[in-house]
Amino acid sequence: MADYYQLLGVSRDAGAEEIKKAYRKLALKYHPDRNDGSKEAEERFKEITQAYEVLRDADKRQVYDRYGEQGLRGQPGAGFGQGFDFSDAIEVFMRDFGGFGGFGDLFGQQRGRRGRAGPRKGQSLKVRLPLTLTDVMTGTTRTLKVAVLEECDACAGSGAEGGGAATPCATCGGTGEERVQMQGLMGRMVAVQPCRRCGGEGRLIEDPCKRCNGDGRVRSHREVTVEVPPGVTSENYITLRGEGSVGPRGGPRGDILVLLEVEDDPRFVRDGADLLTELPVTFAQAALGDEVRVSGVDEEVSVKVPSGIQSGTVLRVRGRGLPELQGHVRGDLLVRVAVYTPRDLDGAQRQAMERLREVETAAPDRIPRDEGRGFWSRVKEAFSGG
Repeated sequence: MADYYQLLGVSRDAGAEEIKKAYRKLALKYHPDRNDGSKEAEERFKEITQAYEVLRDADKRQVYDRYGEQGLRGQPGAGFGQGFDFSDAIEVFMRDFGGFGGFGDLFGQQRGRRGRAGPRKGQSLKVRLPLTLTDVMTGTTRTLKVAVLEECDACAGSGAEGGGAATPCATCGGTGEERVQMQGLMGRMVAVQPCRRCGGEGRLIEDPCKRCNGDGRVRSHREVTVEVPPGVTSENYITLRGEGSVGPRGGPRGDILVLLEVEDDPRFVRDGADLLTELPVTFAQAALGDEVRVSGVDEEVSVKVPSGIQSGTVLRVRGRGLPELQGHVRGDLLVRVAVYTPRDLDGAQRQAMERLREVETAAPDRIPRDEGRGFWSRVKEAFSGG
């Protein structure tokens, strides 16, 4: 596919409003209903809509600018490698422009294209998939059991008793469309809308199936496989195209949207690919320095504690955080040092502390500024690379 910016005819630093205006102009130009159903126009319409859907989203745009189209395979709504078809393009167009200037009536309210007659696609289903940080680190494959609507075996999905055929709708003549006059932006015009009698299917059932009441579907369960790549967050979801419920009366399957829910891990605070954890150390370790082992998500990490470290200091261990989504690097592990003050000292410990007090240097009036800032200000600096 061509460069997304070139497809929309905008510069790489174009703002959101400029991108939206460019897409709107091109979408109206290449909409198949304005090009006699041209396949070339339909393909062009799909391409510019896909480009718009990426560039309008700041997060997707950032990934595209960095990794190109390949990097979008793991982005929300991208389906992790699943296709972007014409129906998706129409839904995007209707979502952002369907309520302006009569476009909804001009291009129709079901799919916005000619030839709507026929079975409708099944509705999309949403399922939730809980994940752990270990799943995020390595990626995982899960099998889910989902409640769906399957084809009625009594009528073979036709909705007619005994599997009989439906009859053409007399109102629309089987086209599934009605033509009405309306006043639009360009004056009076003839608009196309779904037939009110048959709902746009172009056919009617005279003797509905008793088991499914003419719907052609019954409730059931099916298993689906979900491949979750490393680096996902709870903001991501995976689209399983054509894995959901079948449409009424022989319609194609809808999609399944798998909503990812990454569970909190009590050991860490997560910020994207970076992880923050706390490391308690003793007075001796803080004063003399030490090398300790800290728990990571999948293995322990060696951390060098420099001598004289102050409580609250954040140490950065590069490349030991989580993987970036569809990236080639890992984030960092940020280790906040917390000096532990013992509460109950035995005799030997108290004597040692008394001897230390006799020779130790008095504390300064205030801790030096670079060490005395609040914990979260240091964490913010650590996350920002400061």
